[in-house]
Amino acid sequence: MNRLLRNTDPLLFIAIIFIILIGFLSLYSASHEPNGKMQKNFAWQQAVWMGTFLCLAVIVFWFGYERLLDYGYLIFAVNILFLLLVLSIGSTRLGAKRWFSFGVFSLQPSELCKIGFILALVKYISTNSGSIHRFKVVLTALIMCILPMLLIIKQPDLGTAIIFLPILFSVLFASGARISHLIYIILTGILSFPVLWHFLRDYQRQRLLVFLNPNADPLGAGYTIIQSKIAVGSGGIFGKGWMSGTQNQLNFLPERHTDFIFSVIGEEWGFLGAILLLWLFLLLINRLLKIAEMTNDQRGRLLVVGVAALLWFQVFTNIAMVIGIMPVVGLPLPLISYGGSSLLTTMLLITMAISVQFRRKIF
Repeated sequence: MNRLLRNTDPLLFIAIIFIILIGFLSLYSASHEPNGKMQKNFAWQQAVWMGTFLCLAVIVFWFGYERLLDYGYLIFAVNILFLLLVLSIGSTRLGAKRWFSFGVFSLQPSELCKIGFILALVKYISTNSGSIHRFKVVLTALIMCILPMLLIIKQPDLGTAIIFLPILFSVLFASGARISHLIYIILTGILSFPVLWHFLRDYQRQRLLVFLNPNADPLGAGYTIIQSKIAVGSGGIFGKGWMSGTQNQLNFLPERHTDFIFSVIGEEWGFLGAILLLWLFLLLINRLLKIAEMTNDQRGRLLVVGVAALLWFQVFTNIAMVIGIMPVVGLPLPLISYGGSSLLTTMLLITMAISVQFRRKIF
């Protein structure tokens, strides 16, 4: 334990601990009903998952990121198999097949696929680092990215699917891929959007249209974003106080314990509380990038870059959709939102990054 503390960044641990603490407080508040009772204590359930997954994270830490990368292709292949299976035998909720249900516990394969994709991508790029300037290598990496995206969109889960793209581009950029190749892929994606529009579900199209004008359907697709903006705006500078938010406590805000947990934070802790949380996330991502910058192992550096990119994009997108500057795509806030699969994925990825730091004795 002393060696762990000596060889790891204390600021990284401080950021993680305080983010998790804010998450527990927000989930406890979101668990309350208007009558003061709790049908389900989300904070307690999250704490149980946290304790369980912490044991798994310790195992992953001592196993080491190097060996996990060695099995990157196999882990990714298993993830793809799970994505195929969930489409046929997965549980259906609100018209989506995204989960394997095991009694009271559910597993979302699309979340775990983030781990497999990062490991396989880093293994592939590091193996072909000598020819990373060739478009063929970049194209193969893109195909590796598109495969899980298509399967996840089929569930359907557009929010989780798009998160694979920033991971791909960040790792390619950090590996030294040609900027012109990356720009070509981005422009191709933009130009193909009119075609992709026809493959979206009706509710996904409606979300994009409502983003432009939430009042076009204030009691339907626009209801959640309207209530979310009211909650965040009503918090003011200092907030209404813990468990005192009206939008939260009076049950006006849907999905307040998952995708819209930041609305609870904005209403109850105000602008200052929201800024504090953003600063903690920035501190976490900054320390991860510091690990990537200082490690002398290419595979470890690309792995940490992929983890940092995932966290940055997920935090940015979640908060942006909550305050109405991006369409609602259904992405949880890492370490904050309720959900076992998301929590497990985030914990394991951060553990791998800490493993890079520990084994390379960076600090």
